[in-house]
Amino acid sequence: MSLLSTLNDDMKTAMKAKDKETLQVIRMLKASIQNEQIKIGQELNAEEELAVLAREMKQRRDSLTEFEKADRTDLSEKVKGEIAIVAKYLPEQLSDEEIRNIVKEAIAKTGATSPKEFGKVMGLVMPQVRGKADGNQVNAVVKELLNS
Repeated sequence: MSLLSTLNDDMKTAMKAKDKETLQVIRMLKASIQNEQIKIGQELNAEEELAVLAREMKQRRDSLTEFEKADRTDLSEKVKGEIAIVAKYLPEQLSDEEIRNIVKEAIAKTGATSPKEFGKVMGLVMPQVRGKADGNQVNAVVKELLNS
């Protein structure tokens, strides 16, 4: 079952339950996927759908950070709810230890020894963790391991 059909089913369920917040987020996710389909001119494969969801999650996490910095608890609570809904459609997230292991393997494969080789390592790691880990978290682990 494609993500779009899952979203349609969940949208119907949210409508019946009169769950406005969930309905709003699902509609937004569905619109993002459909816009991406229009942009590239074809149906999205699972990896492309995952990339759209990851982008939506990143936007919400960035918004949450900004709202918390501005001490806007009303808006941060709303975004936390949206994050929880979007997370249902993403694959299970990798643990810190799993990310560390992937980064260590990438460092060994590339032979990177200094922070100057950050790009090489990230280029190898990101395709493996796309949709399963936050890019900022991966970025931090790579920097930490290259600096040690």
